[in-house]
Amino acid sequence: MELFKHGVPKAVACLHYDADFDEQVVHQPTCYYSPSTTINKLRLRGKMGLAAGSSRWPSCVSHAFILVAGLLILSNMPCEAQLSSSFYDNACPSALSTIRTAIRTAVSRERRMAASLIRLHFHDCFVQGCDASILLDDSPTIQSEKNAPNNNNSVRGFEVIDNVKSQVENICPGVVSCADILAVAARDASVAVGGPTWTLKLGRRDSTTSGLSQAATNLPTFRDGLDRLTSLFSSKGLSTRDMVALSGSHTIGQARCVTFRDRIYGNGTNIDAGFASTRRRRCPADNGNGDDNLAPLDLVTPNSFDNNYFKNLIQRKGLLQSDQVLFNGGSTDSIVTEYSKSPSTFSSDFHLPW
Repeated sequence: MELFKHGVPKAVACLHYDADFDEQVVHQPTCYYSPSTTINKLRLRGKMGLAAGSSRWPSCVSHAFILVAGLLILSNMPCEAQLSSSFYDNACPSALSTIRTAIRTAVSRERRMAASLIRLHFHDCFVQGCDASILLDDSPTIQSEKNAPNNNNSVRGFEVIDNVKSQVENICPGVVSCADILAVAARDASVAVGGPTWTLKLGRRDSTTSGLSQAATNLPTFRDGLDRLTSLFSSKGLSTRDMVALSGSHTIGQARCVTFRDRIYGNGTNIDAGFASTRRRRCPADNGNGDDNLAPLDLVTPNSFDNNYFKNLIQRKGLLQSDQVLFNGGSTDSIVTEYSKSPSTFSSDFHLPW
């Protein structure tokens, strides 16, 4: 990660001395929200939003804090998060258009990047809320979330976010948070491949703490069954319908052989034989052989955001086990069927949690 030195919005940052560090820092102290907002619930406009825990403003960097020349001390006054779709209208009016252009360029160069950016934002939000903690690298005081099993050698798009941050810093130094950049990038990536758009309330603060242990246990995995997935999403304040809709992001993107090998060689009854045979061509049975070979999550329209993912599930052609469990004689079958018949319903439901 590139070190950006301007990570603190001048208008809203609360500054104080942090005795936990040997150096002076600038950051946002913990902001408390209404009693109805629990610390593990993701909320913004819908549910995938600002964490109700430690929320701060570093830059999109590998360092957990920003060194400041001179002692900066202010009293620990309460800070109130005021999220707004017009948050940057005055402070950085070109921010959103700059991000949009950069994301369009990145996706035009590599269509897979759209899925990667949506997933990057999701993995950030699922741990501590949407606070950009997934961007923090290892340091003497931080164990990076990137090392979690479901992130390591899997989550990608960091260079794109760094590039976006650099462009935004050039026009508005120290104004736009990395958490907001991740959120806007995911939305714009969806649009770039024909997916829905949605209005974002901005003003998130960046975390200076990592949630490696949470990332290791709380992120959904490709092996999860329906009960496990339902429980994980419910713990974040997300409904079963939210879970199915968000799983529809697998209408784009690719997966590594190691994540679907067991499914295509398992001789299960919930996989189409022809589909399994096709996928075996580039995914050998032996562990360690071709582990990183890629296959599209949606074999029909892998580069377009549509509802074919759900049609595939009905045909038993879900690539990951965690995909196919959504249509396997369980409680979510009816939602999958509904989305397979109505792309507009899927599109509408997909953006609600964000």
